[in-house]
Amino acid sequence: MSEPTAAATAVQPPSFQDRLKSSVLREGAGLVVMYLVILVAMSLLSPYFLTTRNFINLLLASSTMGIIAMFTTMLMVGGGLDLSVGSTVALVGVIISHSQYTLGIWGAVAVGLIAAIIIGITNGVLVTRVGINALITTLGMFSVVRGLAFVFSGGLTEPMLDPTFGELGRGFVAGIPVPVIVLVIVTIICAIVMKFMRYGRAMYSVGGNATASHLAGLRVQRYQMLAYILSALSAGIAGVLLTSQLGAGAPQAATGLEISVIAAVILGGTSLAGGKGTIAGTLIGVLILGTLTNGMILLGVSAYYQQIAQGFVLLLAVGLDQLRTRSED
Repeated sequence: MSEPTAAATAVQPPSFQDRLKSSVLREGAGLVVMYLVILVAMSLLSPYFLTTRNFINLLLASSTMGIIAMFTTMLMVGGGLDLSVGSTVALVGVIISHSQYTLGIWGAVAVGLIAAIIIGITNGVLVTRVGINALITTLGMFSVVRGLAFVFSGGLTEPMLDPTFGELGRGFVAGIPVPVIVLVIVTIICAIVMKFMRYGRAMYSVGGNATASHLAGLRVQRYQMLAYILSALSAGIAGVLLTSQLGAGAPQAATGLEISVIAAVILGGTSLAGGKGTIAGTLIGVLILGTLTNGMILLGVSAYYQQIAQGFVLLLAVGLDQLRTRSED
């Protein structure tokens, strides 16, 4: 009987898929542990934290960021970036409050969502067709759209007149706030799309290597264009819900929201370089940021210090992304 060859007895190195799954599991476990630590810390610091009412408030406050973050994950996985989402939220609210007198509340909502789609198309054309860098494009759109919100409103907050519209943002179904239900539905849809549908698989490929994806026959520009439209539309939907919650259209609404969204997405494991990220990770990132903000409010932390903390979280998220990228090289 012949001796087994060295090649047969050698331990096979783990495949790329095995290493990727192991990395994802470690990363996901780290996020969960981080969130549990935050929960324990906040519960020890505030006696009001571990209450049903506070958790409902936490989820409600995080719903606007969460809805946008799910579609931002798709965009960033495909190698894109959108800094104009906060401004889009504000503009949609202003359009709704300004148009309600002539178009009726639901006509005004439709116009607001159409405006959001136009913003997404503009971003997509400038990035994919004209070739302007996504950061520069959406940063410029951030200023343009916010400026339009102030121009249309005259810098004033305008109240909503239809009481039924308020139920959209402040209503409950089986004890759960409507915006939270919308967030759950959006999260499930995005998770299914990214994991099982052709569009989701294409976005991972495009974000990983756009040139190779194009040579493989994928319509890279079309996929990226759709991602920008969906990102802006999600901001429009969030704008409708936030306007309903506030009971008014405010040009200064959602200031800094884009930073929170990007921080949550990167903290959840999505790479700034594209090609990597999960909806589940983003959901945990949203919960981490939402819980930190909620806890600081309960502890009476000044809004100025909350802004400092938000900046540190963004730096932490980007730093973690850089460490993950280097470890994979």
